[in-house]
Amino acid sequence: MKGTLCHELEVGLPAGQVWEVYGTLRLPQLVVELVPNVLQKVDVVEGDGGVGTVLHVTFATGTSGPQFYKEKFVKIDDEKRLKEAIVVEGGYLELGFLSFLVRFEIIDKEEEGVSSIIKSTIEYEVAEEHAGNASLVTTAAVAAIAEAVSGYLMKEKSGASN
Repeated sequence: MKGTLCHELEVGLPAGQVWEVYGTLRLPQLVVELVPNVLQKVDVVEGDGGVGTVLHVTFATGTSGPQFYKEKFVKIDDEKRLKEAIVVEGGYLELGFLSFLVRFEIIDKEEEGVSSIIKSTIEYEVAEEHAGNASLVTTAAVAAIAEAVSGYLMKEKSGASN
């Protein structure tokens, strides 16, 4: 069984500024700092933030389900401001999922440089005998990340303009 979930958040920031976080290893660092109830720790296992980079992600204490997963960046397109990562160990794979991909796209909205959309997409495939576990997939984490990062960047922007 395959499924797709999507979350979009419009932010009053240029896409390029948002991509400076989402397109780099600054994203996992900020997530741990800004949303500690989602992720406790993120370690770079291999790579420099480009395609092929593997991260070991540890969920916050008290979260239900698997306590960690490893993800690998499989696509990073700076021009389209798109990043895709797949889970390669742990996480949803322990729950009968055959694949689990997260895609972040930072899209310019109408007037370039004024506002943008953080579009987070989750694509998964789960084995039929574990189809009930598909209900565990939500956009809550990617939504919390988008809100936290955009809030951080807005605060940073207003601080810089003072």
